[in-house]
Amino acid sequence: MISKTINDISNLVNELKTSINQDISDIKEAKHEELLTRNDEKHHMIDEIMNLKMQLNKELMAKIQEGEDVNIYRQSVDSLETQLKDLYELNKKLASIVLPVQQMYKELVSDIAAANGGQIFDIKA
Repeated sequence: MISKTINDISNLVNELKTSINQDISDIKEAKHEELLTRNDEKHHMIDEIMNLKMQLNKELMAKIQEGEDVNIYRQSVDSLETQLKDLYELNKKLASIVLPVQQMYKELVSDIAAANGGQIFDIKA
């Protein structure tokens, strides 16, 4: 059961990495509508990873209470931890691309609003 949970988390982390790499590629190619589609999928994967992480902790605690040596899972858990650190770094890379773009759009909107006397749209009835 523990090995299956570790594998499930690992698979989700790899899917999330793939999705983030695709986001980076799409941002560079200005395919912003694709980002929104994947965003819901990523949130679902993150929620599932968190649930599986809690399940893994419960499974490990149960084995410890049963007196089983959980060190047999040490290498798998260490590998999973490395994958999660890699995911964190990849997410930082995505953020470093997204935040300047977001700032650019904010500045653009501010400039347009300032040029129009504080209004973005001039609506006349």
